Amino acid sequence: MHHFVIFLFPKSLSTNADEPAYITQCPIQNGHSYTYDFNVTGQRGTLWWHAHIFWLRATVYGAIVIMPKQGTPFPFPQPYRETNIVLGEWWNNDVEEVVKQGNKLGLPPNTSDAHTINGKPGPLFPCSEKHTFAMEVEQGKTYLLRIINAALNDELFFSVAGHNMTVVEIDAVYTKPFTTQAILIAPGQTTNVLVQANQAPGRYFMAVRPFMDAPLTVDNKTATAILQYKGIPNTVLPILPKLPLPNDTAFALSYNAKLRSLNSPLYPANVPLKVDRRLFYTIGLGINPCPTCLNGTRLTASLNNITFVMPHIGLLQAHYFNIKGVYTADFPDRPPQPFNYTGAPLTANLGTTSGTRLSKIAFNSTVELVLQDTNLQTVESHPFHLHGYNFFVVGTGIGNFDPAKDPSKFNLVDPPERNTVGVPTGGWTAIRFRADNPDKEFGSCTAIWSCIQGGV
Repeated sequence: MHHFVIFLFPKSLSTNADEPAYITQCPIQNGHSYTYDFNVTGQRGTLWWHAHIFWLRATVYGAIVIMPKQGTPFPFPQPYRETNIVLGEWWNNDVEEVVKQGNKLGLPPNTSDAHTINGKPGPLFPCSEKHTFAMEVEQGKTYLLRIINAALNDELFFSVAGHNMTVVEIDAVYTKPFTTQAILIAPGQTTNVLVQANQAPGRYFMAVRPFMDAPLTVDNKTATAILQYKGIPNTVLPILPKLPLPNDTAFALSYNAKLRSLNSPLYPANVPLKVDRRLFYTIGLGINPCPTCLNGTRLTASLNNITFVMPHIGLLQAHYFNIKGVYTADFPDRPPQPFNYTGAPLTANLGTTSGTRLSKIAFNSTVELVLQDTNLQTVESHPFHLHGYNFFVVGTGIGNFDPAKDPSKFNLVDPPERNTVGVPTGGWTAIRFRADNPDKEFGSCTAIWSCIQGGV
């Protein structure tokens, strides 16, 4: 089980109960249970928990809301009420069978059959479940929506018809408020928005659909819920919002550029200005031989051309008991061979190497990690989550990262602080963090298919 991103214990102790299977501990076995006992001292905001082995995350997840310390106000207008909005994906078939079939063929698994808002696809979708999530509001009141993207693979647009939203928090970190008609939220991310019920009393759809600006197949269906003014009968037809186009790259880049840490005396942005270790990780999809697969090959995810091999014993356990042969501590700081990462797709040397390889980071050192999308098969966006840490998103861009020019444009004053970030299609993202959580931490793609295929 993984929590996005509660520090389950003081960082000087341990996070050995908060990881993917076989990283810090083995998974909960069938028919067994596990009790999590932790505190949330010094934390507040919208987070969530989910299963972290194979595709169990498709249905095993939920919200975690930590209220501010008693007597501590929000740094924005106090809402009248608040509501959790959990976005998800739904497969009609057993998701474990879906991914097994994909692996058998060596291809990506089938896309989801529907998106959901609080577990329901809404009335626009032909579903046996007729109930639609509805939120009642009162004229003139302000509401806080705690939005969580629990979808496995899809970045999602979210909007409320006829109403603006004011973004005030991302990944449990307060932001400089800004107003928008739609938000973009990647798998694993959370976003808190204020919505003022200031329109003509009626029924308004809240809607969500995927963002995909790469030539890949997604479940391009719209899920809906209803924002309903008090006293309005259910017979009134809801109004649909105007969502960005599914491939609206300009909106995505503009929206993410508006995200800024609050960086106030009470909520400072402690961005590392000095960097002790610089890492450059390429993210891509390779092709490896697979005699039993369709076409004799398997599509495989990788970081720095290395496909992760899942161990059968917890890495922390192997370290503690000095068990040899489980992992090696030689994950490279940069790819083995530089190339034009976002140029024309390669036609040769598409294979990856495999291994359970880790990167050792000195305790309390400051790290800059640049994540670079590649066009080995096709460019695509990559949600990335760093377990056990928040980090600052100091820069992002389209094309290849230029170590000579791009760092001069980094935001080192008020960059957004997150635990999950989206690497743009055909682009790069730079993050900085302090390695002050002494444990084996897992930098993972939150697009679960990539993790299943070996990208971590």
